[in-house]
Amino acid sequence: MADKTVSADSGSTLKTLRNLWPYMWPADRADLKARVVWATVLLVVAKLTLVAGPYFFKWATDALAGDGKTPPPLPAFMLVPVVLVIAYNVVRIVQLGFNQLRDALFAEVGQYAVRQLAYRTFVHMHRLSLRFHLERRTGGLSRIIERGTKGIETIVRFIMLNTAPTILEFALTAGIFAYSYGWKYVTIVAVTVWIYTWFTVRASDWRIGIRRDMNDSDTDANTKAIDSLLNYETVKYFGNERMESERFDRSMARYEIAATRIWTSLGWLNFGQGLIFGIGMAIVMCLSALEVQAGTQTIGDFVFINAMLMQLSVPLNFIGFIYREIRQGLTDIEQMFDLLDVRQEVVDEPGAKPLQVTTGRVEFRDVHFDYDPNRQILKGVSFEVPAGKTVAIVGPSGAGKSTISRLLFRFYDVQQGAVLIDGQDVREVTQESLRSAIGMVPQDTVLFNDTIAYNIRYGRPGASDEDVQRAAKLAQIDSFIERLPDGYRSMVGERGLKLSGGEKQRVAIARTILKAPPILVLDEATSALDSQTEQEIQAALDLVSKGRTTIVIAHRLSTVISADEIIVLKDGEIAERGTHPALLRKKGLYASMWDRQREASEAEERLRIARESDEMGIVVRRRPSEVS
Repeated sequence: MADKTVSADSGSTLKTLRNLWPYMWPADRADLKARVVWATVLLVVAKLTLVAGPYFFKWATDALAGDGKTPPPLPAFMLVPVVLVIAYNVVRIVQLGFNQLRDALFAEVGQYAVRQLAYRTFVHMHRLSLRFHLERRTGGLSRIIERGTKGIETIVRFIMLNTAPTILEFALTAGIFAYSYGWKYVTIVAVTVWIYTWFTVRASDWRIGIRRDMNDSDTDANTKAIDSLLNYETVKYFGNERMESERFDRSMARYEIAATRIWTSLGWLNFGQGLIFGIGMAIVMCLSALEVQAGTQTIGDFVFINAMLMQLSVPLNFIGFIYREIRQGLTDIEQMFDLLDVRQEVVDEPGAKPLQVTTGRVEFRDVHFDYDPNRQILKGVSFEVPAGKTVAIVGPSGAGKSTISRLLFRFYDVQQGAVLIDGQDVREVTQESLRSAIGMVPQDTVLFNDTIAYNIRYGRPGASDEDVQRAAKLAQIDSFIERLPDGYRSMVGERGLKLSGGEKQRVAIARTILKAPPILVLDEATSALDSQTEQEIQAALDLVSKGRTTIVIAHRLSTVISADEIIVLKDGEIAERGTHPALLRKKGLYASMWDRQREASEAEERLRIARESDEMGIVVRRRPSEVS
């Protein structure tokens, strides 16, 4: 696959063509190269056939006029006007056939370019850092890629299938006029074409700004629509349907204004083009009419010149259309090219080797990290997770707990210090091998809008159905799945919204069991669940983490009591560390956090008991009246 750096300046068509050329002339696809060659040959043949057509029209006119000036080389049967008229129309049909065959041959080449560039953009998006995706809006990003893909197809097709034929046809027309009628005609036609092209370029450049406004409004409206639909329940909770509709409508109103300006400006552009070409054509036809009257040209010459100019008007119209489409296509892919130019924040070092996991020991050695230079997150954090042991990381919100998991997965690189697995710096191994060795059960499990089987198999795409079912059983979700009408083929909905929080967590656990990684990260995996579900999920997590090097990032301290070591983070530094009993005996930060959570749990339990007692009291008080 071609892997060229693609960038575009909205005013540089040649630069864009040069960047696209490796995709239209792929080094490893001899079949596509052959299609380009044959399409080019057909392009030339089609244009030669096209300019030959008016000659038959000219000879037919002269034959009908009876001026005796039909060229002598013609066979006798060709002197019959009807035969000449038939020949003229046959030539036009043949020319049309060559054009369609050319387009058909080139179709695969154009679609190959679209596919490869779209694929490259998709791969590039996944290579960009988590920081980039956290700062982007998904709706706007998808719209940029969608428009960019269409823009690529527009540029490839119009440059190769329309620009080159138009230039060739103008050259042939100029040559015929110069040879048959003199440079006076060529000069008038050339000036007309130059003014026509100048006007088209200026007007199209003016319309590009309007197009950008329309694209921005379209992207904004699409982003608001997707955000609103993804947060459907939140909208309903607060009854803000009208507010969301008004936000969307304001964006669409801006789009409406820009789109109206686009169509209005197109009308003025088309009128200006018609006016310029009409004046040029009138001058040429008047000259020819005068020469017919003077006897230096025949009626056939007059008809021939008219036919050639009419034929030339078609590609001239395409000059305006092509320029507009290419410029608009460049505008549409401008942001897509910007995406391709975004540099990866996290890259494999040259010669990086796969991670070799022997025991699974994890070490953070004097790690300093910040998302923003003005706000330090981790300040010299050092700890070790021995092979097969469980280390829990707790602390107040914002202490840097989740940053630990992101650095281990190498979503970011540390500014100072090192993260090591079995003594290997994660920056010196391939990202693919690193992430294949680590399993993650996050707090907010987001599932793909596909079947339950697909989401479990995501942990190991090549797994058999038996392996998927075994993982579901270990995650204690198999009985739930079997009760569903479609079983493992049941759809989970967008982001898994058809499943409860506990069910989604079990799917995530099954997915991780199927992956069978030597290192496991549990990032607040039960913090969003109720107490009963938490206990059930915790039992499954204990099973998964058994014998694996495990890092538990937790908010609820009740889930980390059995950890081999608990690390307490505060303001990016390790404030305390030790086992649960040892930390309680210290009566420090961990003990105070434990006491607050225990008091909150006890208060919650008292409130639940009181609520149940009140409900029972209401039933008892109602019973006599109900009996009577």
